[in-house]
Amino acid sequence: MDCRDVGFLADFITQNIALRHTDKQEILEEMVPFIRLRKLNGFLARECNVLGFEHEMESKVREHLAASQKEQILRTQIRVLQNELGDEEDDDELATYRQKIQTLELQEDTEKHLLKEVRKLSKQPFGSAEASVIRNYLDVCLEMPWNTTTKERINVAAARKVLEKDHFGLEKVKERILETLAVRQMNPEGKGQIICLVGPPGVGKTSIAISVAKALNRKLSRISLGGVRDEADIRGHRKTYIGAMPGRIIEAISRSGSMNPLLLLDEIDKLGSDHRGDPAAALLEVLDSEQNYAFRDHFLEIPVDLSKVMFITTANTTDTIPRPLLDRMELIRLPSYTDEEKVQIARRHLLPKQMEEHGLKKTALRISDDVIRAIIRDFTRESGVRQLERRLAAVCRKADMQIISGSVKRLTVTEEMLPKLLDTQPFAPTLHTEKEEIGVVNGLAWTEAGGEILEVEVNVMDGSGKLELTGNLGDVMKESAHAALSCLRSRAAVLGIEADFYKTKDIHVHFPEGAVPKDGPSAGIAMALAMLSALTNRKIKAGIAMTGEITLRGRVLAIGGLKEKTMAALRNNIGTVLIPKDNVRDLEEIDQTVRAALKFIPVSTVDEVFAAALCPEQPAVREEMPALTAFAPVARESGSDAALRQ
Repeated sequence: MDCRDVGFLADFITQNIALRHTDKQEILEEMVPFIRLRKLNGFLARECNVLGFEHEMESKVREHLAASQKEQILRTQIRVLQNELGDEEDDDELATYRQKIQTLELQEDTEKHLLKEVRKLSKQPFGSAEASVIRNYLDVCLEMPWNTTTKERINVAAARKVLEKDHFGLEKVKERILETLAVRQMNPEGKGQIICLVGPPGVGKTSIAISVAKALNRKLSRISLGGVRDEADIRGHRKTYIGAMPGRIIEAISRSGSMNPLLLLDEIDKLGSDHRGDPAAALLEVLDSEQNYAFRDHFLEIPVDLSKVMFITTANTTDTIPRPLLDRMELIRLPSYTDEEKVQIARRHLLPKQMEEHGLKKTALRISDDVIRAIIRDFTRESGVRQLERRLAAVCRKADMQIISGSVKRLTVTEEMLPKLLDTQPFAPTLHTEKEEIGVVNGLAWTEAGGEILEVEVNVMDGSGKLELTGNLGDVMKESAHAALSCLRSRAAVLGIEADFYKTKDIHVHFPEGAVPKDGPSAGIAMALAMLSALTNRKIKAGIAMTGEITLRGRVLAIGGLKEKTMAALRNNIGTVLIPKDNVRDLEEIDQTVRAALKFIPVSTVDEVFAAALCPEQPAVREEMPALTAFAPVARESGSDAALRQ
């Protein structure tokens, strides 16, 4: 259209295009034609921009729809091809996940969280990395036994039969475990205690936990914590990491197939820590009955109720367990076995087990109790029975060889045959004095393998008052030696020692077997007695051993490990043992055979130690040092000994 009237042109265009009525009104109200056309031009430019944007969006939508249609076509083709090949897969993976989640009847928050993950999976392209992560997460969550529990059989009488059948001895340990089961029988809904079995290697900590699981009809899952340094081993990794997985606690529950298993946390005293975190701190929530009802694993990100799980931990020592973690557990200490207990364990459990494993009939191998005692005494040095079981296995192997070769039809083992059958020589006897000597004392020490005799030698020489300590001693024993010397110096006049001996005499304290590190607060009275004997040239009674710490004032303090130490004394044919008076109450824990064979002398001061252990003075020595007559054996010993023997 050819139009030279500007006003008419503006009105015509405005009338025939889609503008807002406010814009049309604004043009209509403008009286000047050129201004009216200029306003119309601005409105037209704006509309062109809008149309261009709409065209661009329409193109993008068209491309997206084309890609979706292409993907749908490809998915359909893949499904058809899989069906043609015979691969039967669920047609609707998302529907399967939803059905499994709803079937579990989880808590509302947990169910919402898992359904949200399913919705996220539905929005992911097939085969994407994010989809693989979500599928792995859902699979792990759905493998958890959320509503599956085993019916617990809480019967104290039945549990007692199982423990008695599987274990010999350990009466107090069994009684303590049965008390825990009795509490659960009276109050099944109560929160369980966290039990920590502490004892030397090989005394049966793990096997007791297995017996408890059998008695309670609970699934058992064992977690070894030795050497664990990463906190993620307990709490798991975030699922976004490559190779992420849940922590050991969740993995053990999933493996057991029950939400109320018995989890055995083995070697909890050997946890480590580094820059990746402290796993012992992560266990605080797991082993706290006030918190573990909503334990959150970093991988699952949903609360898991651990209050129904029964935890039993094992440790060789409590020294390396952090105090906050130790405070959440109730300790049950497993002591070393006596030799007679080892004989019964070997006869009832170890020997039948090894004969069955080696294919030997009951009549093919005969080992008397005396031979077993000889193996225990001469070829094993341990608190538990692992080494004993290896020795019995060696005998069974030799029996197999001789029976197969046809040399014998049955093997009867004697003590003379043991070195040849075991391919080793007996252990050398523990170094200790068996006669009256000057400056040599039999001390008693505790080790993880049981008790041992710890001989103390003291030699006095002319010198300038030096105190030399040898024998690979730790700081505690060095301090005990200095305390013993100070105690003797303060009592020099009463003990008949030269007043200036600390200036004119050099004292050398030595503990033989220097290759073995020695430390602990129990050799104080032994060192004080050996120093006094060497300084006064008085002999120490034969067949006597002692244990106890000393103070500067001459008091004797209580010690630990009395059971193991007294067993070591009996094993080495020592008849008298000096113990701190505060340890008399611990005699109830000692085996009756050991108590009957040993004579215990309780002492509370070093004066009583000197009186009980030093030999009577010779007449000539009495004239020179009259003060020592006060330390001859006194009648009060026999009274205390008689009371202890009763």
